[in-house]
Amino acid sequence: MKNKVLIVEDSTVILKILKHLAKQSLILEPIFATSMKEAQALYLKHKDELFAGIIDLALPDAPNGEMVDFLLEEKFPVVVLTGSYDEQRREGLVKQGVVDYVVKESRYSYRYAINMLNRLYKNQQLQVLVVEDSKQYRKHIVRLLTAHKYQVLEAEDGVEALTQLKNNSDIKMVITDYNMPNMDGFELVQAIRRQHEKSDMIIIGLSGEDGGLLSIKFIKNGADDFLNKPFQQEEFYCRITNNIESLEQLHKIQDQANRDYLTSLYNRRYFCEQGEILLKQANKKNTELALVTLDLDYFKSINDEYGHEAGDVVLKFFANALENSLGRFLVSRIGGEEFCVIVPGLSNEKVVSLVDGFKQHVASQIIDVNESDILRVAFSAGVTNIKLDTINAMLNQADEYLYRAKEAGRNMVIGDE
Repeated sequence: MKNKVLIVEDSTVILKILKHLAKQSLILEPIFATSMKEAQALYLKHKDELFAGIIDLALPDAPNGEMVDFLLEEKFPVVVLTGSYDEQRREGLVKQGVVDYVVKESRYSYRYAINMLNRLYKNQQLQVLVVEDSKQYRKHIVRLLTAHKYQVLEAEDGVEALTQLKNNSDIKMVITDYNMPNMDGFELVQAIRRQHEKSDMIIIGLSGEDGGLLSIKFIKNGADDFLNKPFQQEEFYCRITNNIESLEQLHKIQDQANRDYLTSLYNRRYFCEQGEILLKQANKKNTELALVTLDLDYFKSINDEYGHEAGDVVLKFFANALENSLGRFLVSRIGGEEFCVIVPGLSNEKVVSLVDGFKQHVASQIIDVNESDILRVAFSAGVTNIKLDTINAMLNQADEYLYRAKEAGRNMVIGDE
């Protein structure tokens, strides 16, 4: 697995900054070198594990970029660090295929280089569709995106693009030319926006035609950004990256709004929204759908005896255990010490058995709530597979079973039977 990055820098001060920033935010494991000899040895030793690198252009034993040349010949992704800006050298390195060219101007430059490695790693999971009738230009854009590790799909016109979108639901970005046969870029943007909101998919328009109105028209029709052809490689990458990171930030905010602040499980609102979708799907396909409610036994006494901080520790422990055991299903904290799970496709008997196994696992765990106190916890649960009109109605049904379990002595699971 390629989970390491090579960082080569001979300056003690800059290397210290890079190490600090890598420890702070790099999602991959860094290995460091201060010379070409040391870097080559590390590269050959860890070749199968190395994903990309940040390489100083001028090293004591490689003053003219020999280490960068060596790695580029190996088809290894390189972010170049340099002490001075040289336009001719930059153009040459860009043509050779460097991922980026970063001048050592400030701490932000080093942070940018570290973030670029993170970006490359994340890009592996992102699908981008390039829609361009010019085969030459399409291949150029595909090459640029591939160099930054995106998964790239292609289409010659808007009609083919819509087919690609229909067959590949994970596409997150469409880069489309304006002037194409069968369906032009404007028509394609309008067709996409009828199906996908801006929060779901990025659209970037392209055109080689003159006229500032094109960019306005693209954006008014639903595009997020626009580029004139021909464009500078770095401008292309900056636009792509900025749009992707804006979408990721939006998704992060949306996800935080759907999460419980303490346990990070989904909250009640999100649970009910998604639950309604799952209920409709189960009714349409005539398949099983189980709703489980779980409530910690004697939780109030934990708060009373050990304090609310201890209670929070217990809730976090239980949420983590629930996520680890049943996280493949929709798991939520719906309030206080009550949690819910929706399990599609399994019978009531199987889900009761599954929850009972989880109950035994939780009972065997010890929770360290502070330096001197350890606790064990138990829970009661209700499980229903009766598909009622709404998810709230099913929740009430499962709660009825849960209350029966409490009245019968707690620490048990009751289902429809």
